[in-house]
Amino acid sequence: MATSVLTNTLEVESAIGSSYDRESEVKAFDDSKSGVKGLIDAGISKIPRIFIHDQTIINDSTSSTTQNQFNIPVIDLNGTNFTSDIIQNVREACENWGFFQIINHGIPKKVMDEMIDVVRGFHEMDTEEKIKYYSRDFRKRFLYVSNFHLFTGDSAVWSDSFLSVMAPNRPRSEEIPLICRDTLIEYSDHIMKLGPNLLKLFSEALGLEPNHLENLGCDEGLFIMGHYYPICPQPELTLGTNCHTDAGFFTIILQDLLGGLQILHQNDWVNVSPLPGALVVNVGDLLQLITNDKFKSIHHRVLSQKVMPRISVAAIFRPFHEGIESKIYKPIKELVTKENPRVYMDTSLKEYATLRLTKGMDQSALTPFKVASMKD
Repeated sequence: MATSVLTNTLEVESAIGSSYDRESEVKAFDDSKSGVKGLIDAGISKIPRIFIHDQTIINDSTSSTTQNQFNIPVIDLNGTNFTSDIIQNVREACENWGFFQIINHGIPKKVMDEMIDVVRGFHEMDTEEKIKYYSRDFRKRFLYVSNFHLFTGDSAVWSDSFLSVMAPNRPRSEEIPLICRDTLIEYSDHIMKLGPNLLKLFSEALGLEPNHLENLGCDEGLFIMGHYYPICPQPELTLGTNCHTDAGFFTIILQDLLGGLQILHQNDWVNVSPLPGALVVNVGDLLQLITNDKFKSIHHRVLSQKVMPRISVAAIFRPFHEGIESKIYKPIKELVTKENPRVYMDTSLKEYATLRLTKGMDQSALTPFKVASMKD
């Protein structure tokens, strides 16, 4: 059945309803295909009930003292001239933070700025054009959607996203919207060069041969997600992204200068302050698994903003592509010793992906795959 675009405040209120029936409200929101941006375009002054979060979650462990006390590591990659100091800095960042920022990484600032611009351009183009790409069929190679976990029972988040599979099977040119086509392809080409260099750093930081992680196929699959966080009339009531860890091996994040990304460090939320020209790198669940918990996949979230829309681009190296569902992941044997016994069982990608989809985002998808002696 064809769905219409919400065009004014009265229509939004009628669709969302005054009494709280989550199932109906979620369906009305999803059927609009206009996303959170559509709500703002409709002129709402209060956020719908489905977006309201438990305030104890939003305010959990957040203190201005902690915010000012910690800064995530910033590592100068010096091109591809990886010195022992750089390797040591990456090791400490992955073990203690799970996040770090990189400069002198080889991607021109012009390309980064253009990527931010085209993400903004896509999400702010005419709704009638944008909804042609709206889908929850994640087998598509390019799609636009609001709230990946909208129907799971968690509170909805104040953001819209597009997702493009860029490796191993890139979309045909005509499958990518013209407004972001050339820049998305150019940016992903740069990311596909940076990814293997980071894997070399990770490998050496683990005491392995430089090509060890690349030989395991950790850079074979690449998703690029363009996130748009609209202005929020009540940012204190909702989140831009729920607390979660990333499912893949590692993520490279390009963020604008607005801020809002936070990581959970020593039980406190710490701002990942934007740094012009820098990229944020974080460890994913599968990298934590194969490194036997040596590298840490850390919970993070994004706050909502009232000032202006926030833009970010997540380049996720992950193995979720057709034909490898039965692939087994397990701790790298060189990282398992008497002093550091095995933490995880052999885990098939299908098992992991299925559990990841069914668990809440704020819970670790790795816990069920720990060996019995490690679950307590």
